Amino acid sequence: MIVPDISQNAVAVADHYDELDPIYRRVWGDHVHHGLWATGRETPGEAVEALVDTVGDRLGLMPGQTCVDIGCGYGSTARRLAVTRGVRVTGFTLSAEQARYAAAHPVPGVDIQVRDWLANGLADASADAAWAIESSEHMVDKPRFFAEAHRVLAPGGRFVICAWLAGTGASGWKVRHLLEPICREGRLPSMGTREEYEAMATAAGFEITGFEDVSRRVARTWPICAGRLVKALLTDRGTRRLALGARNRNSFLGIPRLILAYRTGAMRYGIFTLSKAGETGKRN
Repeated sequence: MIVPDISQNAVAVADHYDELDPIYRRVWGDHVHHGLWATGRETPGEAVEALVDTVGDRLGLMPGQTCVDIGCGYGSTARRLAVTRGVRVTGFTLSAEQARYAAAHPVPGVDIQVRDWLANGLADASADAAWAIESSEHMVDKPRFFAEAHRVLAPGGRFVICAWLAGTGASGWKVRHLLEPICREGRLPSMGTREEYEAMATAAGFEITGFEDVSRRVARTWPICAGRLVKALLTDRGTRRLALGARNRNSFLGIPRLILAYRTGAMRYGIFTLSKAGETGKRN
């Protein structure tokens, strides 16, 4: 597990997203996660939605199911899956700014809460499916992240995780100059490998039913974000003022590191599909 030399916690994560909210929406858009390219001809918007749709497919979502979006950001993934799959979604974010944006874009069946997943308050076996798209990295206690998902899911429930992963056996310079700084700048308490994630999932009681390394299909996200950020800094005074004066301004240093981390294999991007033992059935 890659652990930065500066401790990160839920308060730091919330402050990061609250302060940089205008820039994140401008650079990353409403979804705030990677795009997934299949042909290479997709627009960034189409690629982002392709990742969401892939998660819905891996979960096997059915109309009427009760779902949980762990680290839901602006609620765009929850809204898309609620509309396209007919499910009900409760989303959790640490950011009050993200929740405010979500509240201004309501969709029936979607409830966004400002709450830490590690203290989510949901009842045992109360959800049919759960997903975490690039939020597990922000969890201080990753074993508990998995344990809470297992507790909340009903027997037969599925859990899909899209995660930034440290490359297995990453060499010292990759850890020191890429992975540890990325964790510090991105407010990630730690970054695990595929093997560490699978061990934690198994320890929580999950069966691992699928894993796909899609690093090559998501990596172009960062050159696109870099271009958007440079354009915003050059053309928009408000963005420039915030980027240069923000408490969390060092976060932008992570973009060139992320580009290099993917190119060198220091960092990978994985999609895990997990299931909880038991008979699958739609909750009402």
